[in-house]
Amino acid sequence: MRSVPAPAMIPPVATVLDPRERLDVDRVGAGLFRAVHRERVADVLNDLRERRVSAVILSTARCLGEDAVRTSRVVREFPGIPTVAVLSFHGSAAPEDVLAVGNCGIRHIVDVRTATGWGALRNAIASVAGHEGSEKTVAEILSQVGGPGSDVAAFMLALFGGYSSPRTVRQLATSLGVLPSTLVSRFYRAGLPAPKQYLAYAGLVRAARLFENPGMSIADVANHLGHSSPQSFARHVRTYSGHPAGEFRRRYDACAMLRRFRDELVIPHVGRLRALSPVAERMRRYRPFIVTERGGAA
Repeated sequence: MRSVPAPAMIPPVATVLDPRERLDVDRVGAGLFRAVHRERVADVLNDLRERRVSAVILSTARCLGEDAVRTSRVVREFPGIPTVAVLSFHGSAAPEDVLAVGNCGIRHIVDVRTATGWGALRNAIASVAGHEGSEKTVAEILSQVGGPGSDVAAFMLALFGGYSSPRTVRQLATSLGVLPSTLVSRFYRAGLPAPKQYLAYAGLVRAARLFENPGMSIADVANHLGHSSPQSFARHVRTYSGHPAGEFRRRYDACAMLRRFRDELVIPHVGRLRALSPVAERMRRYRPFIVTERGGAA
């Protein structure tokens, strides 16, 4: 049994902070997330549409004046992406300013003026950075296919378990340490749906998660998921879900799509999945090659 390699990419977290706060955020994020520092909340709004962002960290000062309107848009249009406000010695700390944070819709404020504050911020971001947001249902799938230590669980975790998730069968096979042809062959011989179908459904789970954010257009989601165009993405959604992209958005959130993944690709095949070994390479058995006195092989 072989474990899945750690994701190759560290999830970005968009920030708008006082310059003196940035150094501390970089320090506590080392190895966990990559802070993308912006000067304006408007830049963060663009990031949320154009790239995968795991969370947003804002100084409390960004919840005042003209910034308050844009900060409210961040929270309202992208509810699936957590926004955390940082209260430090460098920003404003008046009671009415802290109240403004709540008025913007931010529900999580971390006071980093205390000795444990920066550690609390790291823990807060660790709980969301790089995750797809449906850990409970994924855990249920893992329990059905043999637990988190099984080979097929490694396959499921490769589909859902990190920020840098595979998009093609080749990438999936590489993350599992096998050849693409080997991976496809093992699923075929086991009488299971093709790995491509598991990948496609996992992609639809991510699409449904992104669609939970009203600020995301179909084109934005297509770009996030690496499709060549919105039209290509729409064809993909129709092919694998049976619905146009707009109808898919109305019909499924991430949990509903993950349940469909489980109902169609896991539950009907539990026995075969538990017997599958998509990760570990099988030892080859060689027939002894004996050379006779006459130079022939026995």
